[in-house]
Amino acid sequence: MNLYPVYPLFDVEIARGKGCHVYDTTGQEYLDLYGGHAVISIGHCHPHYVEALTKQLNLLGFYSNSVENSLQVQLAERLGRASGYDDYQLFLINSGAEANENALKLASFHTGRSRILAAGHAFHGRTSLAVEATDNPRIVAPVNAGGHVTFLPLNDLDAFRAELEKGDVAAVILECIQGVGGIRMATAEFAQGLSRLCQAHGTVLIADEIQCGYGRSGRFFAHQHLGIRPDIITCAKGIANGFPMGAVLIAPHFQATPGQLGTTFGGNHLACAAALAVLDVIEDEHLIDNAAETGAYLIERLRSLQAAHPCITEIRGRGLMVGIDFDGPIKAMRTRLVKEQHVFTGAASTNILRLLPPLCLTRAEVDEFIERISAVL
Repeated sequence: MNLYPVYPLFDVEIARGKGCHVYDTTGQEYLDLYGGHAVISIGHCHPHYVEALTKQLNLLGFYSNSVENSLQVQLAERLGRASGYDDYQLFLINSGAEANENALKLASFHTGRSRILAAGHAFHGRTSLAVEATDNPRIVAPVNAGGHVTFLPLNDLDAFRAELEKGDVAAVILECIQGVGGIRMATAEFAQGLSRLCQAHGTVLIADEIQCGYGRSGRFFAHQHLGIRPDIITCAKGIANGFPMGAVLIAPHFQATPGQLGTTFGGNHLACAAALAVLDVIEDEHLIDNAAETGAYLIERLRSLQAAHPCITEIRGRGLMVGIDFDGPIKAMRTRLVKEQHVFTGAASTNILRLLPPLCLTRAEVDEFIERISAVL
């Protein structure tokens, strides 16, 4: 049997990692400015994380959600305090797509409606409703094209107002910093206006914080820069530093009923131990502050680089979520960065380099990256 070839691969196998660096099977070191799609939040193989998972695995890796799990309770309390949402309720699953799927389902249950509004360039996942709310027709199969979602331009409040005034919208789902969409950012004016409109029309506002959340923007959640408080917040990626986990934070005015949502693996003991260890490290090592400060330094260095290289047309981002726009395709440059300079980066569309490093990135590693990308440019 062969693997189903859906991933374009670099000709490299990564065998181990430490902090913001990974190493291939020959021992070659690579600077990781992508963190495996923003998954690695506290750095590769952090000693506290490894110890916490090892300890839990020696006790119990999994039992079902048919029994009490005090680790889930601890995680809900810790996450509530860390994020400022201690009055919200927590539902745990395995991935970002599942988080958005369940959030949209909850909105529909709550309102009795079926229409969804999403922003152009949005990416919300690859499952049924999540992929329908993703603005990429290439990955939406006919079975997913249910006609539930209307896409509108990001930051166009008048367009959203016109649709919300129809009174039939269950939810607006929004990435306050779009990841796959190219590090495009919602404005505070737009986000606050949208929040007021949703409240006025009984529509649920969902903040998709799967990529931009968990400290990446320099606040716990990216929407906290904009002065809004969504009804539902979705998390994944950095929540467990590589262990599969997702979460939905749900406002107290939602009413749960038995069997309304469910999951086999979500919130298992090992996943909760991983997520608790991540919160320990984020708090103990002040990684959210580091994301803000080192991210500002990274953007400053990139803007200096832009001045020397006119092929860079724009730098966008907040914290350690940064997009570099080029005046042409970047595929060959990303390949050279890996093969010649041993740096992993991401992409958004054909011409945007996407940087999502671990939140422990240092200024010295920023300088190292600038030196390596300069060699390619």
